[in-house]
Amino acid sequence: MQINKILWPTDLSAAATAALPYVTDLSQKYGAQVLLLYVADDMRRYDHIYGDAGKHLAGLQEMECQRAGELLQRVCREKLGGCPAFIHHVVKGDPATEILKLASAEKADLIVMASHSHPADSGEYKFFGSVTEKVVKNSATPVLVVNPALAKG
Repeated sequence: MQINKILWPTDLSAAATAALPYVTDLSQKYGAQVLLLYVADDMRRYDHIYGDAGKHLAGLQEMECQRAGELLQRVCREKLGGCPAFIHHVVKGDPATEILKLASAEKADLIVMASHSHPADSGEYKFFGSVTEKVVKNSATPVLVVNPALAKG
């Protein structure tokens, strides 16, 4: 098996970052390119709720995307120095949809992601978060799911 491209979708949370050691180890082992992906929630879908506030939401979203791009650049510099190559993407939309779209478009060989990024609101334990579950169920690309609580550091 050869892995040439690894997709690491992240919301930049501590839980999502727990998958990073797996990404770097696999990238170094296979000489693979790393694709970092941050998906900003598309604020346009809230226009009907907030009316003319949409233009303000769009401004906030642009700030989020700019900040995410800066943070991804920092991750590239500080955490991916040993990787052969890395490219970061910041897009707007539904996270699961955008992950699957980029994996397909870039012909990723593996997606590495955390099992969840936020604790379940209900208080009951769920191994998969909703985004991870959608990706695992719909991906044509193999997915390595990392439980943040058990991740190596």
